[in-house]
Amino acid sequence: MFPLPPPRPSRRSFLAFGAAGLVSLRGWQPLAASGKKAKAKSVLVLFEQGGLSHMDTFDPKPEAPLEHRSPFKPIATKIPGVQFTELCAKTAAVADKITVVRSMTQPKSGIGNSHPKGSQYIFSGEAPGGPEEMPDIGSVVSYRLGTAARHLPPYIMVPGTSEQQDNTRLGFLPAPHKVFKTGGRPAEPEWTVPNLSLAGVDAGRFKDRTDLLSNLDVGIPGIESAKDARTLAGVRDQAEDMLTNPATRKAFDLKAESAKTREAYGTGHRGQCYLLGRKLIEAGVRFVTIDCREPSSSKFPGGGNMNWDHHDAIYSEKDTNIKGGGPGAGRWGIGTWPMMGSTDQAYAALIADMADRGLLADTLVCLVTEFGRTPRLNDRKGRDHWTHAFTFAFAGAGVPGGQVVGETDKEGGYVVSPNAYTIEDYAATIYEKLGIDREKPLYTPGGRPIVPAKDGHAIPELG
Repeated sequence: MFPLPPPRPSRRSFLAFGAAGLVSLRGWQPLAASGKKAKAKSVLVLFEQGGLSHMDTFDPKPEAPLEHRSPFKPIATKIPGVQFTELCAKTAAVADKITVVRSMTQPKSGIGNSHPKGSQYIFSGEAPGGPEEMPDIGSVVSYRLGTAARHLPPYIMVPGTSEQQDNTRLGFLPAPHKVFKTGGRPAEPEWTVPNLSLAGVDAGRFKDRTDLLSNLDVGIPGIESAKDARTLAGVRDQAEDMLTNPATRKAFDLKAESAKTREAYGTGHRGQCYLLGRKLIEAGVRFVTIDCREPSSSKFPGGGNMNWDHHDAIYSEKDTNIKGGGPGAGRWGIGTWPMMGSTDQAYAALIADMADRGLLADTLVCLVTEFGRTPRLNDRKGRDHWTHAFTFAFAGAGVPGGQVVGETDKEGGYVVSPNAYTIEDYAATIYEKLGIDREKPLYTPGGRPIVPAKDGHAIPELG
């Protein structure tokens, strides 16, 4: 028997407050975390969308048939006896700080094999298509734990401009827990976050207007109780703080970083997105997702969108535009700089930087993708979608470094170790690291109890 749902503000109590896009601020007091003692204060998810080929990166298969084998040579890592491919040379040097899980799998056929559904699966930790649209993990974290930095939203996506960002979901949670998307290209010299300016209104006049609004609240229709009024006031106060607090702009200001640091991550789109993720975690943001698939532009013709969906010419030394095209034509080959070159540099720099700053002590860093690629090449010299086996990497918040979990067969097609893990297990791991008690259900507006990642179990090897 579930307990009765807690009292909820009515939908009418969530009013627009002028700063469009800032409704990701906390709306009311979070539910207690309870559960196990938290090992993480925050989570940084690096979502490499499109289906990163595990055989070409973190799970090399030198014994695979020659006609399907990756051309990238296995190299030693800081984990004794463990190899990555040469595309991961920088990551190999920080492998003692990470755990690589080679036994991720997606057994729910027809769900995880779609990029939109697979992305939604990653964001929510729940297979799409259930009776209730499940909210993102970040939105649940916001609802349960609230914000750790009043001047910043608790759940931010960087930049949130790819087509897959549309698969974020608020579900049945209230509007204040919606993801805040920075937008744009952080690597551009003049990049700024929209909706963080007062749009021509100086700070004094802005304060006068918010004071006037507060005085008028008593007469606003839809404010049905004192509690609702306090909820609305809290949302508005946080929006005001976000717009006027200099610390907000500082958190997003990449120019404040040294040239040495920016170059260490890589000065391109992916590197600066990863760096911004570190900055936001350091500033106190509870949950950050990097979805750095950059929209195509004239600067990067054809393959500038950093898409891992290599159905065509995966080993091209430039963009993969081939005669006649195919479902993946126009992307850069996996070994090129826009792809694994920039990923390897940015990820290795992030792990080293966060370790040096002490941020790994209480931040869970998750490198994820929605599925893997086929162990066999197709007739267009590409690799298609593959949900049976793929690789995630984790670091921080008590995750043991220098560890590989799970094993796939000699071609990388199937998990052969008993410790196979799902997206639900990934989500359950995040909740457990944050000390969120999943046995305490969420409730829909109609009072239906929902258990987050109900079919998941925290991955035990991650500590």
